[in-house]
Amino acid sequence: MTKNIFIPIFLFFLISGQSQKLKLEEIMKGESFIGNQPTNGRWSLDGKKVYFEWNPKDELGASTYFWQKGMTKPEIVTPKEAAFSQLDFKTKPGSDIVYYLDKGSLYSYSIHSKSIKKLIQQSVPISNLQLGSQAGILFFEQKDNLFKYNTKEGTLLQITNLNKGNKKETKPEKESFLSTQQKELFQFIRDAAAKKEWNLAKEKTLKSDFAKEYFYGKDNLYSLQINPNGNFATFILIENSETKQEKMEVFITSDGYNQTPETKEKVSTNNFVKNRFAIYSVAKDSVYYVNFSSLSHIQDTPMYYESYTKLKDKPKEDKLIVAQSPVYNQDGSLAVVEIRSQDNKDRWLVNLNLDKGTFEEIEYQHDEAWIAGPGIPSYSFSSGILDFLADNETIYFQSEVSGYSHLYTYNLKTKKKTQLTKGNWEVRNVTLSKDKKTFYLTTNTTHPGNRNFYKLAVADGLLQPILTKDGAHEVVVSPDEKSLLVRYSYKNIPWDFYIADNKKNTSLHQISSSISENFKKYQWREPEVITFKAQDGTPVNARLYTPKAEIANKAAIIFVHGAGYLQNAHNFWSNYYREYMFHNLLTDLGYTVLDIDYRGSDGYGRDFRTGIYRFMGGKDLSDHIDGKKYLVEKYGIDTNRVGIYGGSYGGFITLMGMLTTPGEFVSGAALRSVTDWAHYNHGYTSNILNFPETDPEAYKKSSPIYYADNLKGNLLMLHGMVDDNVEYKDIVRLSQRFIELEKKNWSLASFPVEAHGFKETYSWIDEYSRILNLFNSTLLKQ
Repeated sequence: MTKNIFIPIFLFFLISGQSQKLKLEEIMKGESFIGNQPTNGRWSLDGKKVYFEWNPKDELGASTYFWQKGMTKPEIVTPKEAAFSQLDFKTKPGSDIVYYLDKGSLYSYSIHSKSIKKLIQQSVPISNLQLGSQAGILFFEQKDNLFKYNTKEGTLLQITNLNKGNKKETKPEKESFLSTQQKELFQFIRDAAAKKEWNLAKEKTLKSDFAKEYFYGKDNLYSLQINPNGNFATFILIENSETKQEKMEVFITSDGYNQTPETKEKVSTNNFVKNRFAIYSVAKDSVYYVNFSSLSHIQDTPMYYESYTKLKDKPKEDKLIVAQSPVYNQDGSLAVVEIRSQDNKDRWLVNLNLDKGTFEEIEYQHDEAWIAGPGIPSYSFSSGILDFLADNETIYFQSEVSGYSHLYTYNLKTKKKTQLTKGNWEVRNVTLSKDKKTFYLTTNTTHPGNRNFYKLAVADGLLQPILTKDGAHEVVVSPDEKSLLVRYSYKNIPWDFYIADNKKNTSLHQISSSISENFKKYQWREPEVITFKAQDGTPVNARLYTPKAEIANKAAIIFVHGAGYLQNAHNFWSNYYREYMFHNLLTDLGYTVLDIDYRGSDGYGRDFRTGIYRFMGGKDLSDHIDGKKYLVEKYGIDTNRVGIYGGSYGGFITLMGMLTTPGEFVSGAALRSVTDWAHYNHGYTSNILNFPETDPEAYKKSSPIYYADNLKGNLLMLHGMVDDNVEYKDIVRLSQRFIELEKKNWSLASFPVEAHGFKETYSWIDEYSRILNLFNSTLLKQ
């Protein structure tokens, strides 16, 4: 093993032909160098102000700022106003009164008079505030039970009486000799006992109107919700199961003693949980359960079972599923439930009959890989876009059935399904107007790397463009729906807030300015978003940084973004802003840099998303090999002078590139990389590779640790030691493999105080100086 500590060579660079000298130690400060960008934009309740979090003075943390018409720049607000602006307000369209919870207490607020009333404050906090269908009726949760509060009458009623554990039965005491003797001897004792029994019998004939106790055993209660008319409550009972947690070692602590916090569960079929969907009927004062065993395809087995004899012959059984909380129409007469299989390959929508505890299936979706996409969470315990339109009988939802996530409606009475949007693009976000007759959509209609904003009327289904220029628009519509608060960015322009009129092809008026003077001094590139063909014919997008001809060194570096399902070859400001600046620095040194949206990346539809199913390090890696080939053929890059680097999933691909295609890359830097997927978390990994117990070959084929003997070239590994996402143990296990295999051309840099996402500037500087030193020493001709 080579030494893992050295003095960085390139910490300061003079870049010819640019207006500013780039310094690695400056750009690695991140937003402290760029300027802290504002976040979390929102409107005041009366629509006169906008609020957002911002740190323009680069203090230790952000504060809340506001802007309103007539102001030249945003101003900071008081802590009290800041806290109020971030509350979750509940109101009905057109109402002056809003309700909210703050520190476990219930309040009302008048938008017109700006007056606040504290309605309920108790020692036990309340949560889960819901509005009833009738004006002034509120429901909330307290200690796992639902309560109804009538704001007009001031009455508070407990609706459910749910209790964890089992009911304690009162057993009659065994009579002693003396008590028996007393009954035998004295008429007085016999008369008193008879009167007591008579009173008890009479009490039983008088039924209490208070909900009777229901004990649900050792299970855990989740998603307690009431329908808008207050007649039914639903909840999920999940079997209490103990799964083993990973532990992490923390060395740098305030008291000097090591700590070993638990972090996560490893991917496993042991994480499947049995659960029951329960309904409580107020009228019947009873709890009953919905039997979902009649769902279509609930006993279908995945296709990959055919690869394993023991699975192919497995007896048929119902899949474990989980049902989400119902979505109700305005008066609570209709309830629609989204159901997911826990292997995440199936999704159902059902019309639930709360009174009978039965259902009618209205939509079924299946993916042999996994259900996901914009508006459709990739985790089975999360719900997607689903709600009712103004007619109170039509729902809308998103589906990838066409290959791209689009918007659909379904009328529960006519049973008519309608596709509202279509094309080789995605609906990224959906909100509904207050009258529930118009959709506001964020899409990538004009380009996979854009985030456009449209209006779509339910009546005609026509997309009306509002914001469509290149870049990304994050939009919040004002309460009166006349104005837009827009967070916008472009490739080389960081995020800032703008105001716009809510009209066709509107224009933006900037209200915040986050970019620092130091950042402005450099002429930041607009990387070209190019498309090349992968070996299977699939178009692949990438960001390309090319140096001036007079300084080009014919060497190239390929960057691999993380997360797998993430997009970085787009037209807006990157989450990888340090890497973006680093790529500018590399380009000024003569390198060509390619940043690829490989298979599995976000923004390109279902088939692109699931292209890595059962083989991570397959098409996602070959896309990078094809990207290298593209650079060699079109840009004259020397095939023997190409390096690769990335973090997290990018670190994983770097390892797979160095270990499964030895010789393709001269050098690679793998940051916080997964080395063995059987040791990663459940929610992410099980979608792509199924489970180690049922699909072991997928895990072996996809894990770098099995290919350690193939190492060729120069490998630098870098990892935070308190990483609770990709454990430091991951890189330790691979290091042990290299040691046992007597591999020498690798090194490991460890960062004792860093987690998965680095925080400290000195760590970023150390990390990227090592990466730069690796490429300069291995890719440039001596």
